[in-house]
Amino acid sequence: MSSAAIATIVKMVESLPDELQEKVVEHIRDYIADLEEEKRWDASFQRTQGHLVTAARKAKQEIAAGQSVPMDYEQL
Repeated sequence: MSSAAIATIVKMVESLPDELQEKVVEHIRDYIADLEEEKRWDASFQRTQGHLVTAARKAKQEIAAGQSVPMDYEQL
């Protein structure tokens, strides 16, 4: 984001009453925290994607070979 865009947002927020400014800031903090969390999940998924593919292939082979049993959800 450019400095001009940030300055515009700051001016918009500054034009609000203090109480609303606090609400806007809180929403922005929450939004940024959500974006950071998504970024961490994406990075984690990228690191483990190869393992997930390998596990899925192994499960598929076990099913084809008759080495698997249906999951009993009552035992979870």
